[in-house]
Amino acid sequence: MSNLATRSFRLAYLLAAYTAGLSASLWLAFQLRFDFAVGPEYLVHFDWMLVSLVALKLFLLLVFGQFGSLLSYFGFHDLGKILIVCAISAAMALGVWLVLGLPYAPPRAVIVTDLLISFLFLCGFRLSLRLVREGYFDQRTAAINANRVAILGAGDVGASLARDLLMRRGRGMIPIAFFDDDRRKWGTSIHGVVVQGSPETLPDYLHRHKIDEVIIAMPSVSGQRMRTIVNLLNQLKLKFEIVPSYEQLATGRVRVSQVRPVEIQDLLGRDPINLQNDRIRDLVVNKVVLVTGAGGSIGSELCRQIARFAPQQLLLVERSEFLLFQIEQELIGLGCGSCISPLVADIMDLERMTGVFHQFCPAVVFHAAAHKHVPMMEQQPGEAFRNNTLGTCQMAELSISYGVERFVMISTDKAINPTNVMGATKRLAELYLQALQNRRLGVTKFMAVRFGNVLGSSGSVIPTFNKQIAAGGPVTVTHPEVTRYFMTVSEAVGLVLQCATLGECGEIFVLDMGQPMRIVDLARQLIELSGLNPDTDIEIKFTGLRPGEKLYEELNHNTENMTATSHPKIMRFTGVAQPLEALKAGFETVKLAAASRDAAEIKRTIRDIIPEYEPYLAGGSLGNNFPVNSSLSGKNQSSSSIPVLSAKSRATDNAR
Repeated sequence: MSNLATRSFRLAYLLAAYTAGLSASLWLAFQLRFDFAVGPEYLVHFDWMLVSLVALKLFLLLVFGQFGSLLSYFGFHDLGKILIVCAISAAMALGVWLVLGLPYAPPRAVIVTDLLISFLFLCGFRLSLRLVREGYFDQRTAAINANRVAILGAGDVGASLARDLLMRRGRGMIPIAFFDDDRRKWGTSIHGVVVQGSPETLPDYLHRHKIDEVIIAMPSVSGQRMRTIVNLLNQLKLKFEIVPSYEQLATGRVRVSQVRPVEIQDLLGRDPINLQNDRIRDLVVNKVVLVTGAGGSIGSELCRQIARFAPQQLLLVERSEFLLFQIEQELIGLGCGSCISPLVADIMDLERMTGVFHQFCPAVVFHAAAHKHVPMMEQQPGEAFRNNTLGTCQMAELSISYGVERFVMISTDKAINPTNVMGATKRLAELYLQALQNRRLGVTKFMAVRFGNVLGSSGSVIPTFNKQIAAGGPVTVTHPEVTRYFMTVSEAVGLVLQCATLGECGEIFVLDMGQPMRIVDLARQLIELSGLNPDTDIEIKFTGLRPGEKLYEELNHNTENMTATSHPKIMRFTGVAQPLEALKAGFETVKLAAASRDAAEIKRTIRDIIPEYEPYLAGGSLGNNFPVNSSLSGKNQSSSSIPVLSAKSRATDNAR
């Protein structure tokens, strides 16, 4: 059936249903008023009253969009419009009664009764269509065989979940009990489901009732409390899932009933971050924004969040065609296809990138393209220098040439007193941006943002642990005391966007990453989330620190000054910029070393530029195994205070 035919059929169906129902409402109102013995003086004019009142109501329903809306989607918005229609028609009938008197208008009692009956009919008609759409009547039988679900959390989210499950019984889940930490809710009921007590009363409830599954609906609970609940559910051998986060629910990307498995970020209990969205919107709205590394963990999330603020055009620069296709399709699915331009390009291809800048003239650049895996880059430092340092330099200089307003580089906490070449090459890029900003060669404002490990990013520790757990173990950890800062990708990128609004003159921003977490504790929690016991079902094996790793990460370099910003989760670091010419000369030296493909020589030349860098070479550190040029060493040590890094500070994972 064509669209036109379908719409015509729906209109005819509605017209017939509304006419019949409203006519019956007026007839019933008359019968009730006169105790089913309507006098002949009213019956003479009933046809005129019926036609005029029903026609008026149909006209008002048309005006208020009740013929054009989808019939089976009925909510408070439609209910309010139906109430207005009935009230207006009753008011106009009452006006006719006051002006003309009987018998040209229905009696007052009939008008009021007709208002109530018409309202009930219209609402009941629309509600019945909604129940049919949701399969409520057919699913009542199916609910007998549905999974019996206990909901932990009797707040707004838990109540919404219960309502959704009750209305959508075809999902095969029926809520039978609430459990909540708030004593005031115990014994009360929500949508007919009783709050039995705290989650700790689950074992007693299980002795009396069957539970097939538990859904955790406590999005604001602390990480410690979440870990306690997960441990309890694991002990009870109950299947459990969790509702989406507040952020996902607020953006409308998911429904509260789209539950998912509990993930490690749920156990960390990160506090929600309040962003100054108006400032972020002003930064990108109606502007051309370019994101390099758009297919990576950080780059793809940057694209998702930037697209929400209506840029004029969002340029997705990525050298991996597969990753670029993935983020392109995701953004199209989110309704952003009209503003995105996927560009297969390598930031080291000067001709290609010049063409991109010339064609699109971006106003804001977020530079996320980088080599990030610590052990891999230790074996090929020339590639790390080429991509992380020279790639950033090239993008920065193009930004100056084409009048980019803001250039934001994604850096890492591994750039602070680096012991690996990945962090060192990122530090070189930071220094270059500061030197460019100090020279004020154009209008571009340069800034860098440092943060720690991103949960679940490609190649990070969490996917690695999950694979090891799925294979039956062992789970390998480098050292029992190694710690890391962790953030979710969404909060890290949200703060990156916030930093972009705060930068003025070559600052390095550092995000508040909370408290560091021991990697071995992370491994244990992941094993427990899988329903297994650490050291019993899955072995945890310590493999020793790898080249270029630290036991712990640091927050700032010893020569940097920290100041607060207008956002409590962001700190600003400023330092003395190095001469641009000296940096360029140093980079040329590193390029010559890179041409020789001698890893040790490359690291030595990088240390000449960054004296706090203590590279790890075959057999030990540079200081322990390779004599440093005495004149260079003296020069560096006279110009800055270089901390001596102990062997304890040399180990970390590649969990960016």
